[in-house]
Amino acid sequence: MWLNLLDYFFTALHLLIVGFNLLGWIWPATRRLHLWCVLLTAASWLGLGIWFGIGYCPLTDWQWQVKSKLGETDLPNSFIKYWVDKVAGIDSDPVLIDVITAIAFAIVFLLAIYYNILKKRKR
Repeated sequence: MWLNLLDYFFTALHLLIVGFNLLGWIWPATRRLHLWCVLLTAASWLGLGIWFGIGYCPLTDWQWQVKSKLGETDLPNSFIKYWVDKVAGIDSDPVLIDVITAIAFAIVFLLAIYYNILKKRKR
């Protein structure tokens, strides 16, 4: 029972972080927090990725441990691929998902830098 609750918690947290990374730059009140969230995501994917593989996310690692204890097998490396597959009912191409994820992340990273650093310097 508690493993199911933990799995739901990790899914909600994942979706919250992904959604905030994609959209948090829109509202001026959340732009500073968005910058920090994007920087922490990049630090995980690239910094921790040096030791655990590029794109490493500790949240995914923890959730996959829970899912394994719940009996799920053949989990992909990416939560986003997992979620796309689950919602769409398909077996998506992991490379395509990684490319789309990287492009979207690069765009929001640049938006975070623009709104938090470059735009403030212009004033």
